[in-house]
Parts: sequence; C-alpha cells; structure tokens
Amino acid sequence: MLRITLGLNIFMHGVSRLLAGLGNFANVMAKTFENTPVPTPLVVIFSYSLPWLEGLIGLLILIGLRTRESLFSGAVLMLLLTFGTALRQDWNVAAIQLLYSIVYALLIAGLRHNAFSVDQRLFGLPRRGIR
Repeated sequence: MLRITLGLNIFMHGVSRLLAGLGNFANVMAKTFENTPVPTPLVVIFSYSLPWLEGLIGLLILIGLRTRESLFSGAVLMLLLTFGTALRQDWNVAAIQLLYSIVYALLIAGLRHNAFSVDQRLFGLPRRGIR
C-alpha cells in the first residue's frame, strides 16, 4: 500500500502541474531560483521536464511496473530536488523531501514484498528484492 500511495502522490504532482500549465510552473520555478547560482535557462528546462518525469515515475510506481527502476529514478529525482531546495535554503521543504527519500529507501529495501504489482503478475516476485 505504501508503494501505491507514493505512486499516486508523485503521479498527481506531475498531473496537477501539467493541468495548471507548464509555462506557469516554469515561471514560478524561475522566480524561486532567482537568488541561487543555478542559471535560469537550466531551471526552466528542468521545470518543463519535471511534471512529465513525476507523472511517468509516479504512474509506474503506482501500478508496479519496472518498480525497482522507477523507485530508483524517483529517488534520484528527489536528490536533485533536494539539491535545489538546499541552494534556496528552504529547510522546511528539504525536510519534506527527506521524508520522501526515506519512503523511497524503504520501498527499495522491501522490493521482495512487491506482491500487488504488474511486475509480480508478469515476472513473479524477485528473489531477495533484486530484479
């Protein structure tokens, strides 16, 4: 259930940002990173790709397809987001991102219990959590 909940959460992050408009999201992000050393064009590129990445990663985690790779990708994405948040010195958001990172780590560690998933239906449960 934790995997499904995380997947839904991350999927909805992406979907809601897409529905609100990519341009709006990119503009807000660019403004948020004005006082950091990250170049604005890089922030804008990342902002346009982030909702799509969140949507795809979230959907894959939600249904349990390529779960190991999806969880790892989500954890790496969280690492990038935490880096940006730390540059902005927004420690409250960084704490929330740390909580997400813990959930990713727990789910990666518990992959052998990934019973309610497309992976399990297609391939069976992996031995020792490794696929």
